[in-house]
Amino acid sequence: MQNFLKINDNDNVVVALNAIPQGETITVEVSGADVRITAQEEIPAGHKMAVCPIPAGGEVIKYGYRIGNAKEDIPAGAWIHTHNVGTALGDLLEYSYDPVAAVAEAQNAAEGAAVKDAAEDVTFMGFGRPDGKVGVRNEIWIIPTVGCVNNVATAIAKQANAFVKGTVEEVIAFPHPYGCSQMGDDQEHTRAILADLINHPNAGGVLVLGLGCENSNIDVLKPYIGDYDENRVKFLVAQESEDEIADAVELIKGLIDYAAGFEREPISVSKLVIGMKCGGSDGLSGITANPLVGRFSDLLISRGGTTILTEVPEMFGAETILMNRCANEELFHKTVDLINDFKNYFKSHNQTIYENPSPGNKKGGISTLEDKSLGCTQKSGSALVRGVLQYGERVQTPGLNLLSAPGNDLVAATALAAAGAHIVLFTTGRGTPFASPVPTVKISTNSRLANKKANWIDFNAGVLVEDKSMAEEAQHLFDYVVEVASGRQVCSEAAGFHDMAIFKQGVTL
Repeated sequence: MQNFLKINDNDNVVVALNAIPQGETITVEVSGADVRITAQEEIPAGHKMAVCPIPAGGEVIKYGYRIGNAKEDIPAGAWIHTHNVGTALGDLLEYSYDPVAAVAEAQNAAEGAAVKDAAEDVTFMGFGRPDGKVGVRNEIWIIPTVGCVNNVATAIAKQANAFVKGTVEEVIAFPHPYGCSQMGDDQEHTRAILADLINHPNAGGVLVLGLGCENSNIDVLKPYIGDYDENRVKFLVAQESEDEIADAVELIKGLIDYAAGFEREPISVSKLVIGMKCGGSDGLSGITANPLVGRFSDLLISRGGTTILTEVPEMFGAETILMNRCANEELFHKTVDLINDFKNYFKSHNQTIYENPSPGNKKGGISTLEDKSLGCTQKSGSALVRGVLQYGERVQTPGLNLLSAPGNDLVAATALAAAGAHIVLFTTGRGTPFASPVPTVKISTNSRLANKKANWIDFNAGVLVEDKSMAEEAQHLFDYVVEVASGRQVCSEAAGFHDMAIFKQGVTL
């Protein structure tokens, strides 16, 4: 295995796959000719080295796109990182629609042709629901309307799990700190997310647990839930019960009886909705795990399935790639609003819009927001954008969708679940044990992480810089997701982890 990678022919940097010692000479193609470059200093694994001189103010090119401008003259062989490259991003920008639909359609057609025979037959073993939806889990969910009853919800789940039977897998409580003392969009977001989770098909039964005096009480929440099956959704107001835990357990016994009537059956993968998210990135994120998820997305979409890409602030700097893949001009304008609304959110809180890479990202080799964003958006593959969703909105259109949510791992993964994702694919170069309301597949960017944290990592994309091909591993990941959809537990599920988080933007009373 070589120690470096030049991602795009137009790049003026290479990425070190293993540390390149000071004084080591590599041979790399630059402008069509092989050039020998000597490392001026040690280049850490995942970090960038200049392959030609870059003048102060000149563009640093990675993935074939600008990831920032040089802060000073950078000689060939120099380590490129935050000390000598800075973001080139501004605030609000003007965008024009320059569709590349023909290219995207051709790529999608090629993917579709490659899997045409398999596309007709691929199924997973899921749960068909009476309303036509499908689930990949058959769990009982306890959804508190307000944080005041979080501990009660947890206690109920602990007792009720003793009564799980048949195909019912677990009783799970989803505590959160909201539902009261909120104003404006925050209160609306809480109600929308809670309603989305109540309606999620991975839950065979749901207990909605209220306190009674909260802003988002059960009576207020019901219109957000809409029509529901009274056998599947039960309600309990704690203030109206002498023993809310005992009463809740009795209700859950009934929900278990109902949900136990569902059996796994073959269901077309065209029914799958998969969320895509990254966190704790490193220099290999945009080389291994993220493009692998992008290839997976193309494969699923070619079979009629749906994927959702979120974390809008981590699209900044690469947003035009997505805008120009919008299927029509209306979606383009929705994507412009998606980006600018988040930029205005940053500005309204007097925050710069481009100080995004975390300390862990920077340690792993990510230098600027553009650097991270260009890697992040590779999870979208090559498909056209078919839908643009507001926070709390549920997916309606098959294919690639964009979802408004921040980059925070728990908030974004919860938003994906609320939008209808059955499973979330989460790429990481640093590792994390967190979970979400749905199975959350951790995909490592490097083998070191996969080997060290086997209790966190479900799938290792690091083999892509070792001895595996992208096509081979994309099919491997696709097959793995089908197994998860059919009931195979991911690491966080096996550990008993279930998280949720709601996006808070405004005032708390």
